[in-house]
Amino acid sequence: MATLVRRIKLGSQGLEVSAQGLGCMGMSAAYGPAKPEEDMIALIHHAVNSGVTLLDTSDIYGPHTNEILIGKMGELKKLVEEGKIKYIGLSEASASTIRRAHAVHPITAVQLEWSLWTRDAEEELIPTCRELGIGIVAYSPLGRGFLSSGPKLVESLSKDDYRQQFPRFQAENVEQNKLVFERVSEMAAKKGCTTAQLALAWVHHQGEDVCPIPGTTKIENFNQNIGALSVKLTPEEMTELESLVSSDTVKGDRYSNAALAMTWKNIETPPLSSWRPE
Repeated sequence: MATLVRRIKLGSQGLEVSAQGLGCMGMSAAYGPAKPEEDMIALIHHAVNSGVTLLDTSDIYGPHTNEILIGKMGELKKLVEEGKIKYIGLSEASASTIRRAHAVHPITAVQLEWSLWTRDAEEELIPTCRELGIGIVAYSPLGRGFLSSGPKLVESLSKDDYRQQFPRFQAENVEQNKLVFERVSEMAAKKGCTTAQLALAWVHHQGEDVCPIPGTTKIENFNQNIGALSVKLTPEEMTELESLVSSDTVKGDRYSNAALAMTWKNIETPPLSSWRPE
């Protein structure tokens, strides 16, 4: 398994990570009840042993319980001892915030939502990151799981799964988005891979500065996701995929209106003059 994990460098500082990370949010929060701790620790160890060096967590997951879970693996202590925790990253930051932060201290990576069906970051954020030499961490590269399981995912969501609130998962939008999933699935069948692997491969082919972090709570799904690294796409196939999943074919926003108000398009850090003494 480890032979499938290639290395990339994020940012001008050269932080070396595996080309695919592991999103850990679903282990503790958001996608239904927290999963059994013993199983999640086993999954984390499996990921590390497979060559994954990027585990994505946050104090808001749980809250707090996800970071406690990651800490029980003992890898963070090891990383500190090796002197590897010394980089700065941003998430859901606007282009102007990225520029302001980078001017103060080099930003190594910016985390943003990027997948076949969420591509608005291509307008401004991704060009800004590349201009400044900042690595890109793509979260939800499988469209919150829809590009992996399709409409059956929506039917199986528990009542406390926060994807229930997303417009793309609402009944009035699912039928249209089902067609998108089916088109991608047909292409995946021709390529001899799963729909999830094809969607992930599209993200991997965006460049050497991109590291997707698909989340999972199952070892078999993790192994399948890593398998996406072996899926090769021609420029023509990339274009075909993008025509199948475009802003015209996907129905609904990526977040609810309340959540969108807190994303990069709608928030900005306050001007320096508002907090810095004259």
